[in-house]
Amino acid sequence: MKALPVIFVQPTCPGDQRAKGIQFLSTCNLCRESHKTQVWLCFLILSFLSTSMCAAPVPNTKHVKDCLQELEKDIKKSDAMLYAPSANEVKKNCKRMSLRCYMLELVMVVDEEEIRNNFTDCIDDFAETLPETDPVGCPPCEAYSLKNITIFLKRLNNLLEEMTEGELIPNT
Repeated sequence: MKALPVIFVQPTCPGDQRAKGIQFLSTCNLCRESHKTQVWLCFLILSFLSTSMCAAPVPNTKHVKDCLQELEKDIKKSDAMLYAPSANEVKKNCKRMSLRCYMLELVMVVDEEEIRNNFTDCIDDFAETLPETDPVGCPPCEAYSLKNITIFLKRLNNLLEEMTEGELIPNT
């Protein structure tokens, strides 16, 4: 009698400190006969599990707003001029793209000011979840005016507040 191979995996997602435990039992009769098939089957299943589990948890705007509040004191030291769309410049279908513009600018400031902590990780992780392409009719980040860090933070907080109230992140 052959013993079934058992694979125990603990994948982690970027920005997620918890490991997720999974046990997988290979019961495919054909797979037992070929070592190469087992290896490829394991690789395929592990690839699927790691990508599907990491796609699910997306930080919400409230969480990002809290992280930003914790970083504000350090960020305000910057003298950078940043692209900062005003509320009346952002169309409803362009809110996620505008938020991406803000996050790219924010990540740049965090890097320039050499700020590293859990709150910057929160910002980095959130920025990675936003769209990389412009929806039709949305201007690029560079089309918006350059503002100082104080105005930038005020406008970003307003956009996050608006999106938190409407929870537009999952729907648009």
